[in-house]
Parts: sequence; structure tokens; C-alpha cells
Amino acid sequence: MNLHNLRPAKGAVHKEKRIGRGEASGHGGTSTKGNKGGQSRAGYKRKMAHEGGQMPIQRRVPKRGFKNPNRIEYKVFNLGQIEQLIEKYGIQEFSLENLYTNGLINQTDRVKILGNGELKTKLVFKVNAISEKAKQAIETAGGSVELVK
Repeated sequence: MNLHNLRPAKGAVHKEKRIGRGEASGHGGTSTKGNKGGQSRAGYKRKMAHEGGQMPIQRRVPKRGFKNPNRIEYKVFNLGQIEQLIEKYGIQEFSLENLYTNGLINQTDRVKILGNGELKTKLVFKVNAISEKAKQAIETAGGSVELVK
């Protein structure tokens, strides 16, 4: 065996399919693209969510509900949770800064206190919103509430 008689294995090399180079090539005429229509023409690009004429899913599925753009979302803490957080993180003041530094809220979150559970510790609360029941429970425990905007 010499360099001049090296050849690839039989069947390893295929002849290139030359499309649109006359009828003799076997791929002339419509150039393997079928007959007429957008898909056979240059520059064709399938549109997103196109389902071949079938009614698209975004039009078949019924629309429901309403999303209020002015809704204010709060990160909610119950009094029972707060008691556990005081023990775990050693919080003296329940403020947005303390919650953020302990990784309990994001910087842009608003905090609301709800009255589910019991509070035994005297604490200062600086939050965005609070329920009446929670406010009464905090004040009976000897704490104070300050609403922050």
C-alpha cells in the first residue's frame, strides 16, 4: 500500500446533491421543494406559532380574569412567624433593613404584618402595612408600630 493508492472505504463518500441544475440531475424543476406556495420560494420563514391554517392555540383557549396593574403586593409575616424569626436571627427591631440584611425579603419588597399566632416579645415594628388584630397584639405585648412608605 502506497500513498498514491489510498482511497476512502467503499460507500463512505457520497456525491453532492446539486439542486436546481437541470432535469438531468434528477433535482431540477421544482428543486425538491414540491409545487408552488410560500415554502417553495426564496426567503420563506415559518412564522412563530403558525399551525398550518389550524386555529392557533392562543385563539382556541378561552381568556379568563383580569390582572390589576395597580395592585400592591406585600410580603406577609404572621405574628407566629415573627416569634420564630426573633429566636432564629436575634432581631431587636422588625424593620425592612433588618429583614433585607437577614435575606428574608428583597430590597423592593413591601412588608405587611398579619395577626395569626401570638407575640410575647416587646418589639419595634417599622413596616409598610399592618392589620388591626396584629397592631393590637403588638401593643398589648408592649411593642410599637411605625408605618413606613
